[in-house]
Amino acid sequence: MNSTLAGIRVVEQGTFITGPCAGMMLADLGADVIKIESPEGDPYRSYQGGQYSPHFQAYNRNKRSLVLDLKSAADRELFDQMIHQADVFIQNFRPGTVERLGAGAARLQQINPRLVYCSISGFGSSGPYTERPSYDSVAQALSGFLSVVVDYQRPQFLGPALADAITGLYASYGILAALVQRGRTARGALVEVSMLEAMAHFAVEPFAAFFTLGQTPTSADRPRLAQAYILRTADHRLIAIHLSSLEKFWQGLVAALEAPELAADPRFNTRLGRIAEYETLRVELDDRFARQPLAHWVERLQANDVPYAPINRIDDVVNDPQVEHLGLIVPVDGPHGAKRAVRPAVQFSGARAHSVRAAPLLNEHGAAIRAELASGAAWPSLTGAVSADVG
Repeated sequence: MNSTLAGIRVVEQGTFITGPCAGMMLADLGADVIKIESPEGDPYRSYQGGQYSPHFQAYNRNKRSLVLDLKSAADRELFDQMIHQADVFIQNFRPGTVERLGAGAARLQQINPRLVYCSISGFGSSGPYTERPSYDSVAQALSGFLSVVVDYQRPQFLGPALADAITGLYASYGILAALVQRGRTARGALVEVSMLEAMAHFAVEPFAAFFTLGQTPTSADRPRLAQAYILRTADHRLIAIHLSSLEKFWQGLVAALEAPELAADPRFNTRLGRIAEYETLRVELDDRFARQPLAHWVERLQANDVPYAPINRIDDVVNDPQVEHLGLIVPVDGPHGAKRAVRPAVQFSGARAHSVRAAPLLNEHGAAIRAELASGAAWPSLTGAVSADVG
């Protein structure tokens, strides 16, 4: 685990993905994140049965778990004691819920004026949609993002929960900015981000195209303009190529295919022509790529400097030579759950994480945290937690 945020104390009261993802991003950078859970636990724990689903593990590594019942006066006092010393508080409940729990921004920042309070919601803290429930698919659809990635002839969602995770990333980005500001002003801040706002910003390029050209973008625009293709090989593998705007990539593809007739075809001999005839060219490329297996095309495309990649399955990625070189898959320190994980993506001065701590069991650190706070500790230490090496 990287130590960039060592000393930053985070109380996360998050469930499912958005809040926990924001907390994980900070924990991956070395912040001490204590995850506050209800006696029933984060619902994501039991997403596939049990109390330790792979989905929960994904977004809750490098944290400690403490169960608090905020309806209990004693647990509210313990919660307030932690908030008094915390740098960051994260929650992703529907607007109004945290106020009922006594964890609203006004009250917590009165306890600790230096607190960076992060509130994550579906649609924002006010407006006509505030009371509506929001999940990943709803945010993708409402924000316009889904309209620029979905094939309207065969509509289906993309696999991962993109809106949830992306909102968590935006939340951590806002938290980091607020911490920098606090370094100048000594005052905390209320950081608010909604799934709707995050996904609309994530789709900033199609919005820019709409405002500039007055045309509503579609899912076909980006691959057509970028000259990106997904093609099937003779052994039924998929490969992606991206020709972009540089003529040398088209020339390299023609050479890799040994197809001078494509270069001579007046429909394809300019970039604008290839954009206009995108579907026609795709059929031509499909036909040629279907004649040889993936390994043949990997060799040919690489030899001719064409931007390409096989569409790797997850098991392919784990064994990819570049992934192995980067040390992207690291061991998980802990007796339970998955034994390997993808490390944090960012390196600092050449240093990267060499392992991560396993996501906590429900209330795994509860007894130790309660004992330390009862003994008068300002903040429960990381005694007993496994630290990941960096270097």
